[in-house]
Amino acid sequence: MSARGEDGVPAEERSEPVGIGFPAFPATTRKPGRFARTWWGNAWLQAMEDTSLDLGQLKRGRKFAYAGLVGPITVSAGRLAAQVTSDDGGVHHTVVFVDRLSDGQWQRFLDEVAAKAGHLAALLDRDMPHDLVEAAADADVPLLPGIGDLQPECDCEGWELPCTHAAALCFQAAWLLDADPFVLLLLRGLGQEDLTDELRRRAAARSRPAPAPTTTAEPLPALPPVSGPPRKLVVPPAPGIDPDELAAIAERAAERARKLLAEHTT
Repeated sequence: MSARGEDGVPAEERSEPVGIGFPAFPATTRKPGRFARTWWGNAWLQAMEDTSLDLGQLKRGRKFAYAGLVGPITVSAGRLAAQVTSDDGGVHHTVVFVDRLSDGQWQRFLDEVAAKAGHLAALLDRDMPHDLVEAAADADVPLLPGIGDLQPECDCEGWELPCTHAAALCFQAAWLLDADPFVLLLLRGLGQEDLTDELRRRAAARSRPAPAPTTTAEPLPALPPVSGPPRKLVVPPAPGIDPDELAAIAERAAERARKLLAEHTT
């Protein structure tokens, strides 16, 4: 028997979400205010900042992000990757890992999206509703990362977590999240196409009429065989009634009934 996830779909039938490549951001001038413009983009950066033990690395990473030193970014399920150039010209391979949600968690998240028509519309409009994220969190589905959820790796000599290069990658990832919250869902393990397909499947299942209940008639009990000579009908005397005539009528009716019953049982 095939192993199945909590949504009933065989594990071997699940398609791995396709990774997406994003072109490198060009160098840009610093702007006042926060680095990200959306609340969920800032929540992403807050997770990195809360984990970091070296604010100096974060400041340098922010500078690298503004300077356009991060190459094209590849986003796939559970993984961000890019080549980051140091200020000395060295190029480093940098990856940031994010835990993927389980099948059960995705089922609960889809339940939350389907519970309110505006949720999917907001996501398709590149918005991440607060109430959707809060409802998902209440259902033990952490969409946004928390302390320690961003796990950086880099081939540089730095020992800090994150190093300058990983911090730069996380900063630019916030720009990607600003533009499209589906990037966050892809990092958690479910792409936009898979998510919308599953929601359409659920909607079709809800609109499909339920099958009519079927009833099976129980067979009639077998009739007893007709045998033996008919008994003579005795009609008691009554005023105004000829007993012999009434008995003859009753016997003819009984004889006809016996014939019909015999035809039914053969």
